[in-house]
Amino acid sequence: MATKRKAAKRSKSAKKRGASSQVLARRAVSIATNEQKSAKQRVAALAEAPLAAFGNDKDLAAVLSVLRNKDEPIAVRLGALESLQAASFSADVFAPYRGDYLATLRKVVDDPDPELRQRALGVLMRDKDGFAQQKLLDGLKNPDKALVPPEKALQLLSYDVHAEAYSVARDIVKTPPNDEARREALRLLAADASSAPMFEKLLRDKKELREIRQISASALNALNPEKLQKHAREILLDRSDYDDIKATSLTALAQFGDDESLGKDKALLESVDRLSAGKAPSKYKQSARRFLKKYDR
Repeated sequence: MATKRKAAKRSKSAKKRGASSQVLARRAVSIATNEQKSAKQRVAALAEAPLAAFGNDKDLAAVLSVLRNKDEPIAVRLGALESLQAASFSADVFAPYRGDYLATLRKVVDDPDPELRQRALGVLMRDKDGFAQQKLLDGLKNPDKALVPPEKALQLLSYDVHAEAYSVARDIVKTPPNDEARREALRLLAADASSAPMFEKLLRDKKELREIRQISASALNALNPEKLQKHAREILLDRSDYDDIKATSLTALAQFGDDESLGKDKALLESVDRLSAGKAPSKYKQSARRFLKKYDR
């Protein structure tokens, strides 16, 4: 009997807390949607509104209206988006409203405010939204239609990559609008098996930016590790290549190479020995010495 009374008491207490949350929610939404309140007050109310604030159609519609309204202060609209995002994490509660939420996000992806555009596109792409993906691809193909900078568009497309995105990324690698966009295009292509030959070429090009060669080594390790092993050995044997690229190659061999073959590779071990004793930065020398120690050198 005592156990039943305790359970009943806990249930009653939980209902009371739920009712209290509902009251707080009503107040928060009332302040958040009141244009007579200051932007600071409204943003604070949105941040403090409990998840229960989105437990009925009227509250949700009111917050979505704030998000859509271009005449609202941008700080308040961004606060509305953050509150809706937080609510959406509770999938069961938010499920009936998800369609309206996504539809609203699609309406604001071309908003005049760049931060709101980018955030809305980010939420949609994490949801693998085809509408958002097409908008991003259109912007990469035609800069006049771009909703975000090309490097950001490529980052967002990486959430759900399709063949068309790979094609656009390859074009950007060839004729990049800026260095950052080229780097992001290469990172996106790191999941494209057909791009392995391109990464091989970039890795071996000593005129290429070292960061690009590092990205290429990482991509090649995922796409074709055997090819990376081959190129890593050749880079280490090349006395004219850069110490940091050699160190990356050494790491690839140490982690993924065949120990028996490497231990018998006299030319390779001699090259690593030169790296350990040369003028390279100490961190690269230490990597070389650890590699040699593994083979009793």
